[in-house]
Amino acid sequence: MARLRTAILISGRGSNMRALIEACRAPAAPAEIVLVLSNNPGAGGLSYATTAGIPTAVVNHRAYPDRAAFDAELDRHLRAAGADFVCLAGFMRLFTPAFVERWRDRIINVHPALLPAFPGLDTHARALAAGVRFHGCTVHFVRFETDTGPIVAQAAVPVQPGDTPDSLAARVLAQEHRIYPQALAWVAEGRVRIEGDRAVVTGAAVPPAVLISPIPI
Repeated sequence: MARLRTAILISGRGSNMRALIEACRAPAAPAEIVLVLSNNPGAGGLSYATTAGIPTAVVNHRAYPDRAAFDAELDRHLRAAGADFVCLAGFMRLFTPAFVERWRDRIINVHPALLPAFPGLDTHARALAAGVRFHGCTVHFVRFETDTGPIVAQAAVPVQPGDTPDSLAARVLAQEHRIYPQALAWVAEGRVRIEGDRAVVTGAAVPPAVLISPIPI
């Protein structure tokens, strides 16, 4: 079976990018990373990808007059690399509807909250302010509306007494690094199908929604 040719889009240090790259290095991995692309020339993740032997590219959004022109250049690079699938890993740009439709059901993202709760930014501070007992992360297919789309996998962590946004973020990030490569593998293995607004995962060794940490006593 051919490996799923996957591009990763980043804007910064790319910690989730690193997790995906490391997972795809395994000989039996069903996906391969064929490109790391950033809108930010100074993104720290670019040097890591280069060291890992993965082609990189920069499409600086400031060089384009509008989102449509920027997205067209993104699309050109993805197609030139032969990418069939895209993973967003801290990519801080919004896509046009045309780009999302062109790549429909071929882009996934990891979000630091248990969607549909807390879409957008500052998720950890907002979770603490809301007094939730559990927080976590979500891997989902990308739709035009921000942080929406069929959910592939989620991991939950309990909110602990004395948590700060930083301490909660660190525990959630560890789970992002776990479930993002798993979700990509499920997609690459053909285990994920879209039914309306839902992603159905079949034949997975672990369930797509996993409670990771015990409740502190």
